[in-house]
Amino acid sequence: MSPRPARRRLPLSLRRRPVPWERQRPTWREAKPAVIAQALKRATARPSGNWYVVGATRALRADRPLARAVAGQEVVVWRGPDGRLRAGPGVCPHLGAPLADSPVRCGTLVCHWHGLALDGDSFAGWEPLPVHDDGVLVWVRLDAVGGEPPLDAPVLPERPDPARSLTAVYEGIGRCEPEDVVANRLDPWHGAWYHPYSFVDLKVVDEPDGPEPGGDDSFTVDVSFKVAGRLVVPVRAVFTAPEPRTVVMHITEGEGVGSVVETHATPLGPDPQGRPRTVVTEAVVAASDRPGFGLARRAAPLLRPLVRTAAARLWRDDLAYAERRRELRSTGRFPG
Repeated sequence: MSPRPARRRLPLSLRRRPVPWERQRPTWREAKPAVIAQALKRATARPSGNWYVVGATRALRADRPLARAVAGQEVVVWRGPDGRLRAGPGVCPHLGAPLADSPVRCGTLVCHWHGLALDGDSFAGWEPLPVHDDGVLVWVRLDAVGGEPPLDAPVLPERPDPARSLTAVYEGIGRCEPEDVVANRLDPWHGAWYHPYSFVDLKVVDEPDGPEPGGDDSFTVDVSFKVAGRLVVPVRAVFTAPEPRTVVMHITEGEGVGSVVETHATPLGPDPQGRPRTVVTEAVVAASDRPGFGLARRAAPLLRPLVRTAAARLWRDDLAYAERRRELRSTGRFPG
């Protein structure tokens, strides 16, 4: 196991001898298809309780519902007059209007076709859905879609207190299935090769023990995040999959210990050509005990767009990776 990234007075480090991209250590021998496949199999076998991410908590507006199609089922979420979340199908029970386009007035969702008002209770076949706000993301429970024994709340990873953290949420859509997104995240070996603009000096120092009870089921990675030129931030990160559609990266050593990056994959339903679509919702919950972090939190409105831009660049490539994987699987050409 390589030495752990040390705590520094400043978060930045200067790389002494940068290695050209083509001369870095190959990782294809370590990135064994069987290891990734087994990690994916264990992840998809874990319970989700039928909970699906709908969007960011910050995306909830007072005058409009938060809307999403989950596996082809339209869903809307809004806040009632008491501030509590309401959720239900996104189809008006009167004549099928899209409730995603309807306004919220005084905590009531008012259909814009004929004015039918929904307060979140059952009405004419319209039935409310269980909903959960974890402070960063909003979830709905769809038992008919998930088909699992329901849970009272989503399976959530350990994360810093959002009230004391810098949070940002990115969303992107790919023509793939959730398992293709999860498989991408359970392959940490591709980081420095596929994303050299963001990651360097990556080494997987520990991988899952296997399916044995009590065994470690995480990937541990030493990696440096590129800042500019030779300036990097070295960390140790641990990747886990707490439920079938989520992979979490925890920073355990180096700068920002306790910070997490959560990747959630939600199926949307097929596109007009019949290809599956999945939305990636990536939540960054960053924390630090450095005195200057308070300034960063106060500058959050300016920093969030920068975090989302960085995530979008990574996911432009990773969604292409996931789409390629799905294409190969669907045509029987996927190796292994």
